Amino acid sequence: MYIQEKKAFQDQWPNHATYCWGCGRNNEHGLQIKSYWDGDETICTWQPQRYHQTFSGILSSGIISTLIDCHSINSAYAMVYKKMGIKLNQKLKENYATASIKVDFLRPISTRKPVILKAKIKEMKKSKIIVNCLVYSKNKLCAIGEVIVVNLNRYSFKKELLLSLLHDKSI
Repeated sequence: MYIQEKKAFQDQWPNHATYCWGCGRNNEHGLQIKSYWDGDETICTWQPQRYHQTFSGILSSGIISTLIDCHSINSAYAMVYKKMGIKLNQKLKENYATASIKVDFLRPISTRKPVILKAKIKEMKKSKIIVNCLVYSKNKLCAIGEVIVVNLNRYSFKKELLLSLLHDKSI
């Protein structure tokens, strides 16, 4: 039986998977986001710093995209573990990576207030997982992301395979 942990996903991954700039707990210069289960979705609250801004008081769109990417792929991995009924600190035989990220920026995000990300698995198949991610600041929806995560054990990153995977609804 799967036991839901109260610790952040990123604090439970095996050490070899903890150096990502966006979410790696062992990357001292990174964003070090923390994602948790909240019912059937995941949540992340992160506080920007002044050096994350693109204009005075406005969060960089590159940082927003990284937050969406990292929170979404951590959510996808957590769901795989949950479906398999194993703890997050166990090594998984399968490897996943972001194949596509689409972000709609709806309004500027302040660097003075926390950013809240809420992600939900839209679709889950053996070869790909689609994650929807909503980004809030000051209780307002500011960005919407969709991340396609692929199982690297089933597909390589050759251009033609990746393109067919992204557009093939039967997978």
